Amino acid sequence: MLFRSGLAMNTCASPAALDLHRCLYHGTLVHMTDDPKLLVERVQTGVRMEKRILKVLKAFAEYHDMTLGDVLEGIVLHAFDGKTPFSAASLERIRELKKFYELDLDSSASHRLKEIKARSPRKPTTEKQPRRGHA
Repeated sequence: MLFRSGLAMNTCASPAALDLHRCLYHGTLVHMTDDPKLLVERVQTGVRMEKRILKVLKAFAEYHDMTLGDVLEGIVLHAFDGKTPFSAASLERIRELKKFYELDLDSSASHRLKEIKARSPRKPTTEKQPRRGHA
């Protein structure tokens, strides 16, 4: 395999190169910065969020082969620095996902969302049966 611009290129295209050892897939090179990885401690959280916003975020994460947590961390870190976390292409993908999941909220809705109380499922009403031996 040859690696160019983050894409794996197959060197086994010619019949002479069909030797199994030379045709194995070795991976895809993804160019990253030279910065070392930062070790962090992550915690599980039970954050509540508007249902359609979550659907869009999860679909966006899946599209980019990322975890939801990674997407949220990226959004927050960019926001803390006063930067936009999304490229023009990502914003277009988000517009498509918002349309698909019928998310009609935008930043003007921020701090104005009020949660509706979820109704608990009704339990079937049954008449109380008298206990045996008691009348």
